[in-house]
Amino acid sequence: MTDRPESNAVDLSRDEAFFDLLTGSFRRVVGVDLVGDGRGAGWLYREAPFVVVAHNTEADPRFVYANRAAQDCFEYPWEEFVTLPSRLSAELPDRAERQRLLDAVKRDGFISDYRGLRVAKSGRRFWIEDGIVWQLLDRDGNLRGQAATFSSWKDA
Repeated sequence: MTDRPESNAVDLSRDEAFFDLLTGSFRRVVGVDLVGDGRGAGWLYREAPFVVVAHNTEADPRFVYANRAAQDCFEYPWEEFVTLPSRLSAELPDRAERQRLLDAVKRDGFISDYRGLRVAKSGRRFWIEDGIVWQLLDRDGNLRGQAATFSSWKDA
């Protein structure tokens, strides 16, 4: 998850090392497994019935991962999603609330039972229900970004 120009963005969609970062940090920080045994990067990207997104540590964090469920929910294809500043997942009036959430995650490691209003590419507004947002920490404890997962959403 190095800071690279958009044209050189690394495709993390099926990257096993990134999958290990996502699932390992979830287990270390949240204390439970994100996916069941025998499920790998391909399953999480293509088949998972829940959304998983992650952004990097840039000053204006940019999405670096969005599984197919996330792409369907937010209406962005992979190529657009991974160039999108994550703040744009919320409308301007809702960005302060989103930033408070991210600050709490930074302070506490993760937040569960999150509910927040988000916006899709088309402008469709929807509520995230029962979300978990966590710090992406590698095995050495280095911050690599933040990630979120949710399996329930409804149009606002």
